[in-house]
Amino acid sequence: MGDMPVDLLALARWLDSQGLGEGPLEEVTLLGGGTQNILLRFSRAGRTYVLRRPPPHLRKNSNETMRREARMLSAIADTDVPHPRLIAACPEEDVIGAAFYLMEPIDGFNPTVGLPALHASDPAIRRRMGFSLVEGIAKLGAVDYEKVGLGDFGKVDNYLERQVARWQAQLESYREFTSWPGPEGIPGVARVARWLEENRPESFAPGIIHGDYHLANVMFRHDGPELAAIVDWELTTIGDPLLDLGWLLATWPQEGAAAGAVGVQPWDGFPSADELVEHYRPLTSRDMSHIEWYGVLACYKLGIILEGTHARACEGKAPKETGDKLHASTVGLFERALRWIA
Repeated sequence: MGDMPVDLLALARWLDSQGLGEGPLEEVTLLGGGTQNILLRFSRAGRTYVLRRPPPHLRKNSNETMRREARMLSAIADTDVPHPRLIAACPEEDVIGAAFYLMEPIDGFNPTVGLPALHASDPAIRRRMGFSLVEGIAKLGAVDYEKVGLGDFGKVDNYLERQVARWQAQLESYREFTSWPGPEGIPGVARVARWLEENRPESFAPGIIHGDYHLANVMFRHDGPELAAIVDWELTTIGDPLLDLGWLLATWPQEGAAAGAVGVQPWDGFPSADELVEHYRPLTSRDMSHIEWYGVLACYKLGIILEGTHARACEGKAPKETGDKLHASTVGLFERALRWIA
């Protein structure tokens, strides 16, 4: 256990201080590793816990991100949003070297890792999985964020107005990597930005957004098509919840396109992007007349985020293969955006 990313003795002492069981930590298993957030599963006195903490090499906002995630999970505890139940949070960094929190384990599977026999065998179950996915964000968007104590959790003023400039600045910042070919390598990047500015909805109803909603960030129940939990809340904030639906549309395999990008097989049975929108419509009181705009914004934002790894790879600061793959995804997202605005 030499590379254990968590000091188990320090953790046990903290658990004692919180009154969470007693005795040794057992069945300690690392669920995630590498550069991502660390997930550590363990049991103590007959109860199973999952600990989440930032990666070993902290980024400047890693601890704050953990604190925000824990605060969000705590805020939505009594809502109907499927999520990992928070057990306890440690905002202090001096216990194990980073802020962390404990949650209940989720009895479920991630569809991008593979579908169980039940889900793989029945297109009707897969169709329902798609609609269940949409219901998750509809429930999240319906939560009254001020009532659950998140009134100061995000800046809602001019939220939509700020988006394009914010991501344009991010794209420009990649010029520090002098080997990066520049934004010219992305089809229609200026045209998409202009279209977003000219077609922006005039107003929106603020609410909670997950911020990175797609098939890799949810878990489904083993016994059927329903959502077990929405996971990976690191980008959560208060904004326009329709952007979560836009994000789902931006990342959804298109008719006739290989579902390989999402990695869910078999794909037949899953609803089309249009069907996802129609399913969401009656579940919200928000104005859906600009939903394409949110899809285009999601393509723009996600494409620029992915291009960052390509820019770093050009400079030798990320694997070339990864950079090339993500650049291809960026190009695909911008081509999709251009088709939507045509």
